[in-house]
Amino acid sequence: MAYHRGGRGQIVRAAVNAPYLERDEERELAVRWRECHDQDALHRLTSAHMRLVISIAARFRNFGLPMGDLIQEGHVGLLEAAARFEPEREVRFSTYATWWIRASIQDYVLRNWSIVRGGTSSAQKALFFNLRRLRACLARGRDRIDEPHLYDRIANAIGVSRDDVALMDSRLSGPDLSLNAPVSEAEGPGADRQDFIPCTAPLPDEAVGNGIDGERRSVWLRRALRALNERELRIVSQRRLSEDGATLESLGSQLGISKERVRQIESRALEKLKIELVRTQPDRAAFL
Repeated sequence: MAYHRGGRGQIVRAAVNAPYLERDEERELAVRWRECHDQDALHRLTSAHMRLVISIAARFRNFGLPMGDLIQEGHVGLLEAAARFEPEREVRFSTYATWWIRASIQDYVLRNWSIVRGGTSSAQKALFFNLRRLRACLARGRDRIDEPHLYDRIANAIGVSRDDVALMDSRLSGPDLSLNAPVSEAEGPGADRQDFIPCTAPLPDEAVGNGIDGERRSVWLRRALRALNERELRIVSQRRLSEDGATLESLGSQLGISKERVRQIESRALEKLKIELVRTQPDRAAFL
């Protein structure tokens, strides 16, 4: 079932006119749907609970999303609840469905409120949906609370870090901004926000210096590696000089020795390398 934005009034009227279900009738419909996949039973069960969907969706109307879309997402959660409901547990369907409806609407809000994906953990969701409410409640107190202490109290109440509270508060305080948008109309199209993002790349002279230093260190290392025997060189190369870094177990299998023996050979080889580097480059010993 899909709901069009223009049909919101029809949805509300249909929900209001749907009959309430007694416990026994509700259980019978749930059993018919679960055991026989009776579509009529599913329709009657979900129609009777559309009031609940609309009520929960109304709690999220302040996030700037169409009410019709919120109701549709709530209906998806209602159908999911019907698919998972176990009548034999003697729990009212509305009690069970409430969690699924709310979770479905919350996921929709998180996906569409901002193009920047936020945290998806339960703590982050609780922070997103409760930050404004907690902030308002604390602000209504008699004593004025400054910003750092306010963040600390909210973090303790929800169970997240203070930095998470500060980051979420900054996200909720304003809409998304495009980096390609002009800083101001007066600046014209040539002054985009992205033009003011600082570059973290090294300066040209730093890049050249780092390249020269890297080449020198490579030469020193190649010379020092000549002091190792064939097995030591193989272990150091695969353990320390490759991106993946072989494990002690895999090298032990290749060489036919135990992983503890591989560790001993590696330790001895690294000590030999250090001695050789100090011998050939005594002025660089402090950096080893």
